[in-house]
Amino acid sequence: MADFEWLEPQTIPEALKSAGELGEEAKLIAGGTWLAIVLKQGLLMPSALISLHNIDGLNDVRYEPGVGLRIGAMVSLTAAEKSPVIEKHFPELAYACRVVANVRIRNQATVGGCLCDADYASDPPSMFAALGARVVLQSQSGSREVAVRDFIVGHYETTIEYGEMLTEVIVPERNPSTSGVYLKYRTRSHEDRPCVGVSAIADINGDGVCQGLSIAVGAVANTPQLVDDVATLAVGKQLDAPLIKQIADGYADSIEPLSDIRGSSWYRQQMIQVHVKRALTQLGGVS
Repeated sequence: MADFEWLEPQTIPEALKSAGELGEEAKLIAGGTWLAIVLKQGLLMPSALISLHNIDGLNDVRYEPGVGLRIGAMVSLTAAEKSPVIEKHFPELAYACRVVANVRIRNQATVGGCLCDADYASDPPSMFAALGARVVLQSQSGSREVAVRDFIVGHYETTIEYGEMLTEVIVPERNPSTSGVYLKYRTRSHEDRPCVGVSAIADINGDGVCQGLSIAVGAVANTPQLVDDVATLAVGKQLDAPLIKQIADGYADSIEPLSDIRGSSWYRQQMIQVHVKRALTQLGGVS
């Protein structure tokens, strides 16, 4: 591992000043579960690492009426899975954090780092995408918000720019009639990374009519896969068995999965159909 300077700013402005001055020569480090690996492998060789551990305000989780859930970038996945605020308002998000890897990883990894790593086989990104979450990116010149579905653009690639820092994730407020589910499918019993991960969010009124549906499929391509024109087939209808099958088939046909050690492209396509169907069956209460 190459030598580097270790910086410990105490405030967000200090961190942004260092990031702005050093540019491509520096990397921000949160939990370090991914960055430590690529540093050891020599895939990244920054001259400086900027630690975010001593910055106040990045570990907060709060619910703001009219806005939604606000999660600081340095909130660990363990803190997210156990947060009573997240569990109350978005239990499916708490669950998606709960099934990441193992407790040692969850204790170290952070919500912001998980999104910035843009690991295709991570669990939370597809859930954040399905929930319509946004990341807040700050720099010395100001801040901007980017939808998670637009933030992750490829394998380990995001739209974050040098000098910017992800400070917060906002999950927008939703109707009380909305619920969600995350299904994680592993092909090997000892594997902690998904072959397919399906995040489904449905707003179903008291008459059983779907008022909105969002489905993001993770671990099958370089970014979470959302097929909006297929998901909107459910709007204004009841999620009965024929409609669920149509949507599941539509997702399987619309996504071109990758192949890796956890499954071939063909196999993943079959599992997309199976798990989208299962998720919608669960949300629609179809027997």
